[in-house]
Amino acid sequence: MSTNKPRIMVLACSTRPGALAPAVADWFIRAAAPHAQTLDVELVPVSLADLDLPFLDEPEHPASGVYRQPHSLAWSALVDGVDGFVFVTPEYNHGMPAVLKNALDYLGREWAWKPAGFVSYGHTSAGTRSVQHAKQVVSALRLVPTGATVSLRIGDGIVEGQVRQDERLDGLAARLLGEVVRLGHALRPMREPLDGSTQAGPVAGSHARRLTPADAADVIVLQRCCWVDEALANQTLDIPALHEGLDDVRNWLGQWTALGLWRDGKLLGMVRARREGDAWNIGRLAVAPHMRGSGLGRWLLRLVEGKAGPACTRATLETGARSAQNIRLYLSEGFEHIAGMEGGDVVHLAKPLPEQAAQAGVPAGH
Repeated sequence: MSTNKPRIMVLACSTRPGALAPAVADWFIRAAAPHAQTLDVELVPVSLADLDLPFLDEPEHPASGVYRQPHSLAWSALVDGVDGFVFVTPEYNHGMPAVLKNALDYLGREWAWKPAGFVSYGHTSAGTRSVQHAKQVVSALRLVPTGATVSLRIGDGIVEGQVRQDERLDGLAARLLGEVVRLGHALRPMREPLDGSTQAGPVAGSHARRLTPADAADVIVLQRCCWVDEALANQTLDIPALHEGLDDVRNWLGQWTALGLWRDGKLLGMVRARREGDAWNIGRLAVAPHMRGSGLGRWLLRLVEGKAGPACTRATLETGARSAQNIRLYLSEGFEHIAGMEGGDVVHLAKPLPEQAAQAGVPAGH
């Protein structure tokens, strides 16, 4: 999870007409709602009875991620769009319902490294044997079960088809949600893709990847941490990075090549660039304040320079005229002041991109 609002699916895991699962799921959502507001998470109610999933009917293995049936695609999108789960399940013959097993079997990657909490209900065991059965399956899918659970004995906890009012039960619901959310935050780095879209970063445990509009909230936090110093140094608040909202950042993340450096689910640094004529225009180079001086800015600058296409013969950037530390960094990386653009509140810098310049027939250094 991130500074984007986490979403937790509350899944009613029974399709039997007259089943208690919808009522128990509704109770959990009401009981946990105050804590959800405190944690700033969204509870997403879903019922297997509404999904109407047939027994697994995909010709490809779920691990392939290739789905042909509309119901499979819809189920994949629902599961992929949340950060964790609370399964509300009855116990049928010492196990979980077949429809829950079937729903789990439909997918693969979408489940991985997300937390799974359980609310069970039943008679003698209050559904706990269903949970033990389900934990074996969800663990194979790389879901991570919570230690906290809520178990309701039908004879004691349910009256006339509704969960009885009980502060103790409400407290258990809040505790379960809290553990799901906390575990979701801890697991977030595990959900980063392990493929060609990421590369190892310069500090232990870090990795870099392209930023997307989904990262907008993290970008806003980093920008506002970093550009306060720029505002003070240049004695102006007229800095776009300090005023952009989520929609603004989402928009430019979709238009620029933006790279982020991550560790443990936190955005440590970023930079963006895009082609403007023959120039690779670089901007928004930022490093979290507590990581400054460790070479991350220099590493990100070189990383984004390497993303320039063959049509770009030079890299350009600008910074505040009083941003002495930034200017020193850029000059040490081979940038020079652009002739005819000296003076004013903004410094304009450029450097040749040797490989691209050679391809374009431009001598390096010109």
